[in-house]
Amino acid sequence: MKRRKFLNRALSTVAIVGSNSVIAQSISAVNDQSIIAQAPNILTVDEVLALPNVPGDHRFFYGSDPAQFGDLYLPQSKGPHPVVLLLHGGCWRAQYSLTLVAQMAAALRQAGLAVWNLEYRRLGNGGGWPTTFQDVAMGADFLQTLAPQFALDLKRLVAVGHSAGGHLALWLAGRHRLPENNPLGVGQGVRVNGVVSLAGIPDLITGVQQNICRGAIPEIVGGLPDQAPDRYKLAQARALLPLGVPQWHLVGTEDQIVPAAYIKEYVEVARQYDEVHLKILPNAGHFELIVPTTTAWPAVRQAVLDLVRRDSRYEYYWNKKPNFYNF
Repeated sequence: MKRRKFLNRALSTVAIVGSNSVIAQSISAVNDQSIIAQAPNILTVDEVLALPNVPGDHRFFYGSDPAQFGDLYLPQSKGPHPVVLLLHGGCWRAQYSLTLVAQMAAALRQAGLAVWNLEYRRLGNGGGWPTTFQDVAMGADFLQTLAPQFALDLKRLVAVGHSAGGHLALWLAGRHRLPENNPLGVGQGVRVNGVVSLAGIPDLITGVQQNICRGAIPEIVGGLPDQAPDRYKLAQARALLPLGVPQWHLVGTEDQIVPAAYIKEYVEVARQYDEVHLKILPNAGHFELIVPTTTAWPAVRQAVLDLVRRDSRYEYYWNKKPNFYNF
């Protein structure tokens, strides 16, 4: 009898322990589901590519190559219009085009800005060293041809670039720092009044070390940093500091392509030379910054409007020598 009571108590204890284990597992599962539910839904490049294209109001070719063109988006107001020179990303590769940022261009047009969404030769369709850089400079300078006809106010010209386009936008702002008779041949031309870099790539050498864009940086420059050091001095924003214009850098906390820590490292250096702002956007990946329906978009829009509303040219900086060895 005593043995039976002992067995019953033992079985009850096991049942309670087992029940508690099941409850604990259930709580853990609920917690795991909550974590999953709270995880941000990060946009992929395929989802961005699937978005409807929004064509510009006009398309103009600035050169003879099929990739040397831009789409001009014009606001309904009479003008003169502040201007955004928009440069798409895609790791400088030909499989990605200016349609990546077409919705962004349309949203900026809606905000009252003229937008020159620039295409350029890329890796796979004639781009690389030096053609990609020359195209961006030529395409930017073509705005001087368009300005009289479309009431473009180039004193309020801001370059905006995403990813590899951020690299090119920053480089364009600093091209006036290039030495005379540089091999790119693009030292003079239209000047931008500020740069908004969206998960851009301002430091190519560190980008090589961190394998940003998976080997595309040596391709666009034509060699690794130790193989072509002189080219890296001409090709990256960090080597051209001070750029002489204010910079906005925005990057998402969830960006796995251009990490926020990489951007922060450049910003810490650039702040020693220029007015530089940094905004790290929560629950945003690499592509949320260029899609106007995301929660990241208001910060992007505000950064662009902040710069186009200025008319200072930071003339002091234009007379300073470039810091080619600031790596």
